[in-house]
Amino acid sequence: MDTYSFLRELADSWFLLAMTLGFLGLCVWAFRPGSRAAHRDVATSIFRNDDRPADPAPARKES
Repeated sequence: MDTYSFLRELADSWFLLAMTLGFLGLCVWAFRPGSRAAHRDVATSIFRNDDRPADPAPARKES
């Protein structure tokens, strides 16, 4: 068996399995119980230092 055929067979079977398991592992990790608070904290971190609401109609700069 030449190298190309061996690597092709390996990629078609074991690497596909490894990539599928890695993807499923990442999905389980992202949606694990208890991660909602961490995701909410990250999503709202850009508003952490705001002390007032945003201006609904910001002033336009004329040039």
